[in-house]
Amino acid sequence: MTRADITQEIAIHFKDEITGTVERSPDKVYFDIRAASLTKVAEYVFHKMKARFNTATAIDCRDHMEMLYHFMFDQEDLLVSFRFRLEKPDLVVESLAPLFEGANWCEREIHETMGINFNGHPDLRRLLLPEDWPDGVYPLRRDYQEWDKSAIRDRGV
Repeated sequence: MTRADITQEIAIHFKDEITGTVERSPDKVYFDIRAASLTKVAEYVFHKMKARFNTATAIDCRDHMEMLYHFMFDQEDLLVSFRFRLEKPDLVVESLAPLFEGANWCEREIHETMGINFNGHPDLRRLLLPEDWPDGVYPLRRDYQEWDKSAIRDRGV
């Protein structure tokens, strides 16, 4: 299967779910989708097209969050990303952890650092932050305010 075959199959199979396509480079393609289409798209790409789940990322864009799920087609050296918006304050999307275990820790990390909720996730307990970290405080958001005035947090700046 070639790069063109992969992108064409996705574009045709999900023509009603895709709202845009951006080809960043010869080895990266971004498909903009509706958040509600995530599980359908991811299940097809992972199970039917045999792509490898790479990772999930989130970006705080002030008025909304942008979520990306990245899949790798290793034979073709092609990274395909599915991108969608979640409007603040309604930061909820279906979890992919029930479809494949690899999404579990990525979603847990995004949940605790960005405040995005994943419906159907089997275990959203903390992964990185200490147990005394207050609920509702998300350290990777743009609006983060230090909650512990005695803490010294070197952010590498």
